[in-house]
Amino acid sequence: MAYKVFAEDQLRGFTVSVFEKMGCSPQHAALAADVLLKSDLRGIDSHGVARLSGYVRLWEKKRINTTPSIRVVHETPTTATVDGDAGLGLVVAPFAMKVAIEKAEKYGSGWVSVKNSNHFGIAGYHTMLALEKDMIGFAMTNASPLVAPTFANERMLGTNPMCYAFPAGKYPPVIVDMATSAAANGKLEIAQRSGKPVPDGWIQDKDGNPSTDPHELKKGGSLLTLGGDRDHGSHKGFGLSATVDILSAVLSGANYGPWVPPFVAFLEPSANPVGEGIGHFLGAMRVDGFRPVDEFKSHLDNWIERFKSAVPVSEDQGVIIPGEPELLAERERKVSGIPIIDAVCGDLDELAARFGIGGL
Repeated sequence: MAYKVFAEDQLRGFTVSVFEKMGCSPQHAALAADVLLKSDLRGIDSHGVARLSGYVRLWEKKRINTTPSIRVVHETPTTATVDGDAGLGLVVAPFAMKVAIEKAEKYGSGWVSVKNSNHFGIAGYHTMLALEKDMIGFAMTNASPLVAPTFANERMLGTNPMCYAFPAGKYPPVIVDMATSAAANGKLEIAQRSGKPVPDGWIQDKDGNPSTDPHELKKGGSLLTLGGDRDHGSHKGFGLSATVDILSAVLSGANYGPWVPPFVAFLEPSANPVGEGIGHFLGAMRVDGFRPVDEFKSHLDNWIERFKSAVPVSEDQGVIIPGEPELLAERERKVSGIPIIDAVCGDLDELAARFGIGGL
């Protein structure tokens, strides 16, 4: 697969320029770009600058407000509901996580449900904000309905990711960041662009039959929940996805299930919405609300060491701690640059021409 390599600063400057041309303030543009670049640096290519043209198309359809008045509309000492005012989720979610952290600093934990938002990038970005305060971070979001529940042949749920971040001591934090579908839709988009089939268990066709065609969604097919089918535990993936949907949207007043607005601009939102925009759920817990921070970190280090020393199935591969591949990718890409496949480069060139800014 053909690609070009770009320095982090080069991609960041370009991305900031695009968001500013959309009408974002310099502060919001820099934050939104930071979320996307963190994804690319950590090797999650499906959620980085590859998504930039999608945000632009939604803005052109007037489905994204680039000058939002993000505000808390309901709260208790430890909880809050945030109205994102149709802003970029890349900006709304960090605002909500800041609220959660501030509440946790005062009361031990903080929990924030968000409505009227948009796609918020990688969940890991938001949870890692809590790590800076020696807190455990939580983040989840519902998403465009592309996933069929177990035994269904109808798109009812999003890929609905959830993420947990735990601060360690001498080792990097443990970051569990995953979709509750068998694969994130962004990975399907990467497969489409590269012309490769997807693994069994990711997708079904319009008749409910297993498929490996990455274009199946365009033909009426559906993504599958984590597990793929009932025999492999898809009901558990369905349960996890339902949890994300309920906490993110039923709790906040956002749209849920099949009413969630689609990320792709060529599909219109439901004419009969049940809420406002997309929903998120974020949280922060102080470690010292349970035990001294140093003790927790020491034992999490011990946990990491023990799992890394587990007897491997083969000598070629040992246990991988959650967050480890992304950390290694970030270290490498900080030095060597970020690879961007040619199809995405083409999208970015079109944005440069669209906004009259220098290309990459």
